[in-house]
Amino acid sequence: MTLKNSVLAVGAVIAFSVFPTAFAGEQNSLIGTWRMISATVEHQGSSSDAYGPNPHGWLVFTPELTFVEVLTDPRVPPFRSNVRGEGTDEENRAAMLGSIGFFGRYTVNQNGEFTGNTVEGSTFPNWVGAVRTQDDLQLKVDGDRMVEDFRRPDGMKVHIVWERVK
Repeated sequence: MTLKNSVLAVGAVIAFSVFPTAFAGEQNSLIGTWRMISATVEHQGSSSDAYGPNPHGWLVFTPELTFVEVLTDPRVPPFRSNVRGEGTDEENRAAMLGSIGFFGRYTVNQNGEFTGNTVEGSTFPNWVGAVRTQDDLQLKVDGDRMVEDFRRPDGMKVHIVWERVK
């Protein structure tokens, strides 16, 4: 083995040890675009639709370990003004209650299973910088279905069923 090959081999071992998720692309079961099928919230034993009876939402996982998630309630009425920053207090409140969008980075283990994420940007500023582990966020993929279970800091449980977009 040449010195150059030895250096490359050692570099690969170090990179895999330090960044194991970067090499999980072929095994990463999350990669792709997912459409929200249903979303419910449970609080103090009561369950309700999180984004209405027919929620709209997309979740995209890239091979580069980034994600984007946008969830909306299609029943939120349009603003009277077509200028984004000119909604009334009532319109802004309805939009905030009926939607969330955020993005960031995620991690997977050597089997390509979700292990956590970090929110880098969000329409709810309090989530920026949030680090979620499997303790509060689980994503389980079964073929073209994925189930998301998330426990919010206030104890509310969110349950979302996703379907892979083909």
